[in-house]
Amino acid sequence: MSISVTEVAAKEIKDIIAAQNLGSDTVLRVAIAGGGCHGMQYSLGFDNQYNPAVDAHYECNGVTVVTGKEYDLFLDDAAIDFIDTPASKGFSVDNPFFPPTMGCPGCSGH
Repeated sequence: MSISVTEVAAKEIKDIIAAQNLGSDTVLRVAIAGGGCHGMQYSLGFDNQYNPAVDAHYECNGVTVVTGKEYDLFLDDAAIDFIDTPASKGFSVDNPFFPPTMGCPGCSGH
């Protein structure tokens, strides 16, 4: 099981942590909400809590990523990236097992 963070996303995460004066114990916490017609909805936030009894822990490009063990299976091989284009700017999660077009059966992407 693993979650990766691109070099671009890692730099952005580190810059945000520094700009907000968050402590050196700050981790990126990833959670999943819902599913259904819009597929998986990912939540990214900063945290300074990590409990090995209930959390999975990953290190990638100098960033510590934590997720609840209940989400771990759904995030296997997911990659966190940072996009900065004229059309959009922000973090994205590329999950090969749950692509963004995957929603509820029969909804035809409505």
